Formats: sequence, structure tokens, C-alpha cells
Amino acid sequence: MLDMISKHRIKPLALLRLILVINLIVSTPSALAHHPLDGAIPSNFFEGFMSGLAHPIIGLDHFAFVIAVGLLAVLPDKLGLIIPFSFCITTALGTVIHLASIDLPLPELIIAISVLTIGIALALEQKVNLGIITVLSAVAGIFHGYAYGESIVGTEMTPLGAYLFGFVIIQLFISAIAFYLGSAISNKSASKDFLPLRFCGFIICGIGLNFLSNTLLG
Repeated sequence: MLDMISKHRIKPLALLRLILVINLIVSTPSALAHHPLDGAIPSNFFEGFMSGLAHPIIGLDHFAFVIAVGLLAVLPDKLGLIIPFSFCITTALGTVIHLASIDLPLPELIIAISVLTIGIALALEQKVNLGIITVLSAVAGIFHGYAYGESIVGTEMTPLGAYLFGFVIIQLFISAIAFYLGSAISNKSASKDFLPLRFCGFIICGIGLNFLSNTLLG
């Protein structure tokens, strides 16, 4: 590992920032593990909005995926931000699908696989196929949004709209921060293969593998 760092001439400050970002990824969902409404269905705009803000964060699998799409947007030469935008918009569609009582197959399994897959995409290559990654992120968004929909079943239209607005906004915000930090770290690194982002990819792979094993093994 030291040889790899030396070879790519990554500055200690860049590594420190990377460690802090990874610590944020892991620790924030644990700190926010309690739902702001204690599991109650939102009954007004404010409660719906706060619930929407919380849900993409309190689940580590969802939170890691949002971070990953923001980091992955750094890799394409142009239009990379379409990746997190496509994911965030289709999460709303996934919630609507759930509320329409349309059953999607094996949502928890597919969500775990999506986290593992996007971690692999981030870890392996400097260049990514923008079209393929955008489509995969959009499909993953449907399943992540489907999971968000479980906690909003039975609510009225006003808190529902606020809930959708809340989780779309927070996901765009988190992915934008990840994109900014990823761009800053990569620009300061002499590595031509975006080693800091690849390292984040390995961390996200580990999170995805953990959720996948828990889903398969119960």
C-alpha cells in the first residue's frame, strides 16, 4: 500500500481528507439511526419533508450509493453529473411505484447488488461508460426509491409531496458534496488513475458486500 501511495505521489493531506470523507460515510448514518418521527407516518408538509430528508441518510446502503454516484460523476470527461441526477429523479419514481401497489422483485437484494456494483465501477476504471452507468444508476434509483416508499404508505398527498421533495433534494445535495470533494482530491493528486476515488470505491464495495451477505444469509 505504501509503495502504491509513493508511486502515485498522493500527498498526505489528500489522504487525510479522504479518510475524513470515508469516516463521514460510515459514521453519519449511525448517528442518525433514529427516524425523526419514530416510525410514524407524516401528517403534514413539515413532517413529510423532514422524513424525506432523513430516509436516504439513515440507511447506510442508500447513503453509500448516493455518495458513490457523486464520486462516480467525477470520472467521465463531460456530463458526469447526469449520473447522480438520473439516480435521484428515479428514486421518486420508485416510491410512486411502491405507493401504486406494484411489486418489484427482491428489492433488498437488488439494492445490495447495486451498492456493490457501483463500488466496483468506481474502483476499477478511470473512464466509465456514461450511458451504461447512467442507465444502471437510474434502475438502481427505482429500487432505492421503492424501499423509501415503505415508510410513507397511507399518508396524504401534501406530506407525500413533501417527502418526495425532501429525499430528492438531500440526495442531490449529498451527491454534489461528494462530487466537489472527489474533484478537489483528484485534482490535487498526481495519479492518473484517480487512486483516491478508487480507494473510496473499495470501501463502498465492502459496504455493498456486507449488505449482500446479510440479505442472502438473513
